[in-house]
Formats: sequence, structure tokens, C-alpha cells
Amino acid sequence: MVKHIILWTLKEELSAEEKTAVKAGIKAGLEGLAGRIPGLLEIKVYTEGLPSSNVDLMLDSAFVDEAALKGYAVHPEHVAVADGKVRPYTAVRSCMDYEV
Repeated sequence: MVKHIILWTLKEELSAEEKTAVKAGIKAGLEGLAGRIPGLLEIKVYTEGLPSSNVDLMLDSAFVDEAALKGYAVHPEHVAVADGKVRPYTAVRSCMDYEV
């Protein structure tokens, strides 16, 4: 199994209300991919970190193998969410993929 973890920081110019709406949109969009992408085992977006956090949200996902992760990266439904709900609003993206 391969884990795919993403941490995002939203753009500073977004108001608190806009950040709340953006986080909800990202969560709904990405979690809505469950059962729709071959090899995607689990997908969860966390939007409410503790005050000690220095990022705005996190994606925690799991795939059957690295090939499934690569397929997810280019899958049209994932690309639509990334291009429409994530990339326009994020300033920093950090990623770690690893085998379990």
C-alpha cells in the first residue's frame, strides 16, 4: 500500500470566511473521489487543525500501489478537483508519498 499525504497553506489574501469556504470545497471535492478512482483505498481531508498547526489543511489518502497513485494524479476527476478547487487557492503544497 502507498500513502499519499499533502499539506496545504492557503493564500494569505483570503479572508477567514473565504478560507472556511475553500476548505469545505476542497474537502467535498477530494473526498467525493472515493470509489471513483481505480486503486484509491482511502481518502480523507482534515480542515480543523489545532492552533499549533502551521498549515491550513491536509489530505491523507491510500492507494493499492504506486501505479494507482500515478493513475490518480492524471485521472480526469482528480485533475478537475485539483484545478478547480485546490490550485487557485493554495500558496504552498507539501507532499510525502511512502510505502506501508
